Amino acid sequence: MTDIMNAIKSAAIKINKAIKTEDTSKAESENSSGDVQVKLDIISDEIIENEFKKVSAIKEIVSEEKEDVTPMHENGDYLIAYDPLDGSSLIDVNLSVGSIFGIYKDEYSGPTIVAAAYVVYGPRVELVIARDVVELYRLDEEKNEFIFQKELSLGEKGKIVGPGGTQKEWYSYHKEMIDKFFADGYRLRYSGGMVPDLHQILLKGGGLFAYPGANDKPKGKLRKLFEVFPFAYVYNRAGGLAIDGKDDLLELGIDHIHDTTPCFFGSDYEIKRVLKTYAKVEK
Repeated sequence: MTDIMNAIKSAAIKINKAIKTEDTSKAESENSSGDVQVKLDIISDEIIENEFKKVSAIKEIVSEEKEDVTPMHENGDYLIAYDPLDGSSLIDVNLSVGSIFGIYKDEYSGPTIVAAAYVVYGPRVELVIARDVVELYRLDEEKNEFIFQKELSLGEKGKIVGPGGTQKEWYSYHKEMIDKFFADGYRLRYSGGMVPDLHQILLKGGGLFAYPGANDKPKGKLRKLFEVFPFAYVYNRAGGLAIDGKDDLLELGIDHIHDTTPCFFGSDYEIKRVLKTYAKVEK
């Protein structure tokens, strides 16, 4: 596992440099989910794949940017699903973006994830690693290495809400729930980037990030393997909760590699309010 985390660190340093120096325009292609790629999506994907090729513990990888799995080392123990540059559409307006990694054993599913990590490329480059605990590292660009900062944990209750999705497509009960949070004094914090928004809630000690099923996307937009399961693992290890509205996200399987799900991440108080709302809804 140490070699895998070192590969993630090495890839993050290279991606950070690419973000600062490479072309940020759109590529003439779409990924397997139908999203228009930017050139940095492709560059970041190649950087990560090349780093993982060096790690014998990795059996295979699957990228959010590719349709199928990529074999690595036949005798490896781990499977890795990753989003090389989540939120890449924000790069041209100079907002924070990130990379997300889920590390699995035997198969890809919620119950089989054994570790997770993500990187935030912002004013500072930060790495969060979740195993038994959740650890924050920060890139020292002079030394070109990540320095441990502290362990992270979520409190009982937060003060911010990040509500994803197109609001006109929300179900009425979901809109009513979000409106009640704001009526209770919660502040809106939503950039359109999953990594910086969930990172903010984690570092602020609590709150709610919600990307629900909706009229236009009943199964949500965010992908289980590349985005949802890794952050569910992080939030669970930090003392928070992660659900699809009713069930623990880490109890879910997948129908296919790019399967999506509604998802809610947060501290105990906020997730219990979500559970109360969604308990009244037929699944």
